[in-house]
Amino acid sequence: MRTHTLGDGPPEVAVVGGIHGDEPCGVRAVERLVADPPPVERPVKLVVANERAAETGVRYVDTDLNRAFDDAPDGHEARLARGLAAEIRGLTTLSLHSTQSYADPIAIVNGATGTARDVVSRLPVGAVVDVSGPEGRPFAIEATPLVEAECGLQGSDEAADSAERLSRAFLAATGALSPPPESRSLPVFRLGDPVSKPPAERYEVHAENFRRVEPGETFASADGRSLVADEPFYPVLFSAEGYEEIFGYVAERAGEVEP
Repeated sequence: MRTHTLGDGPPEVAVVGGIHGDEPCGVRAVERLVADPPPVERPVKLVVANERAAETGVRYVDTDLNRAFDDAPDGHEARLARGLAAEIRGLTTLSLHSTQSYADPIAIVNGATGTARDVVSRLPVGAVVDVSGPEGRPFAIEATPLVEAECGLQGSDEAADSAERLSRAFLAATGALSPPPESRSLPVFRLGDPVSKPPAERYEVHAENFRRVEPGETFASADGRSLVADEPFYPVLFSAEGYEEIFGYVAERAGEVEP
């Protein structure tokens, strides 16, 4: 783990990249902020988390770091989780990620309330995903307001540029940079269950992420066999090849983050 501090005094906010070693956008954003530091008005901690995994481009060494913060077996990520928790505990934190499933930036929160709700309304994202139901994501650290961002497609220059924009917007939203961005109304989607892929050699997705799928609508296919929705849902992070065993997740529309 590598850390840098911008400004003087104990940091009050943090930006974390490299939770997953195969998602370089966050590392690149942190390195850009270190190379060209903005004039911060509150001290900021910048963290490259899983350097060991990032060096070889793998997601993790022993276990997913995002899921190693609660009773994980001992190993590289379990030890790293304890160290990272100590570094950012109590700091309002942005964690930067990327995906193989969706090109546009989105925010992910564990409950769209309080500080997280105020921060995400000021970020350049198109939607907010509330994962307060499923376990293990985002990582949870006591007394640490946390927002995750999916910055774009994994490994792309666009995702790295988006990660930097999101980082600077986050610092402005938390008072570390001026001026603070205006808040906007954003749709909130509450994440539900994953949608499993049946055994097949070829998959297609016909639904559009964050657009309502109606009962009876074909949302995907496996080797040409249509998969039809029994109930209405909103697809989140749906893609044919983004995950090995699932298409993505179902979600329900849960209102909006209001300015």
